[in-house]
This record gives sequence, C-alpha cells and structure tokens, in this order.
Amino acid sequence: MNSKRKLAAWIGAGVAPILVVALPVGPASAHGYVSSPPSRQAQCAAGTVQCGPIKWEPQSVEGPKGLKSCSGGNARFSELDNDSKGWKVTPVGSTTAFKWKLTVSHATSTWQYFASGRKIAEFNDGGHRPNETVTHQVNFGGLKGKQKVLAVWNIADTSNAFYACIDVNVGN
Repeated sequence: MNSKRKLAAWIGAGVAPILVVALPVGPASAHGYVSSPPSRQAQCAAGTVQCGPIKWEPQSVEGPKGLKSCSGGNARFSELDNDSKGWKVTPVGSTTAFKWKLTVSHATSTWQYFASGRKIAEFNDGGHRPNETVTHQVNFGGLKGKQKVLAVWNIADTSNAFYACIDVNVGN
C-alpha cells in the first residue's frame, strides 16, 4: 500500500507542471480602457483589427505616468503604436463622449486627453475611486479631421497610468 502512495505522488508531481503549462489562462483582471468610441485595444478585443496579446487584455495597457505612446511603453502591446495597422476611424462631433470601461477601480488623480500634440482636456478626480464606467465630454477646441486621441487615466496612489488611443474624424 505504501508503494502505491509513493507511485501516485510521483505521478502527481510529474503531471502537475504539465497541467499548469497546458491549461488555458483567462485574461488578466487588470484595470481599464476606452470602450467608446472604440480605442485601439477595444478594436483588438472585438476582432475588428487583428492583434496579438492585447486582444485578451484590453484593460492592461499600463505604464509610468507621463508617456505619450498608445502602448504605455509596454513592449507586449507595441502594435498599438503602429498608426498604419488599419485602425477603424470613428466619426465624431466637435464635442464627444469618451467612455472608459474599468475592470478594477483605482483612486484617480486625473484623466487626460491629448490630440495633435497638445492636451485638449483634463478631469481631476482628486483621489476618488470611479465606478465600472466613467464618461467624459471632451471638446476638441477647433481641431478638425482625422485625429489620434491619447486618453490617459492617472492613478493617484501609484506612479502608473493607463493608456488608450482612439482614432477619430472630427466633423464640422
């Protein structure tokens, strides 16, 4: 009987690492992204544009505060920085609602929006923890035509932020 237990233990010890590697892994329960108008990572998650790992983790584009890249400096998601990837451009008005979908709420300092190399809007949350969705009305301030908007969610109690790029065509 003792030898059967030892054999079972050896088999279990040999099979366990294989199961850990072979079983599918669910998406990371990370943080948040712009869902409307659809950000680049939202387009990846929906299959609108073919992408790599960001397809499974649209909420995971996190990096140090102050960056100006769609990938948040994360090499795994560098394809988000590729402006020629075929991103769907959403027609919008001169003022547009940007809706964030949050999977984990963080104390928030600010939400920032950039287009044409300048900040076009900032919303100060003063450390507030937002709900599952957050919507901001952003005025493009006279910008027209195709714009790549960089939306940034700055976390209050860490040195990181979440990044999303949204391709829009600002109408008259």
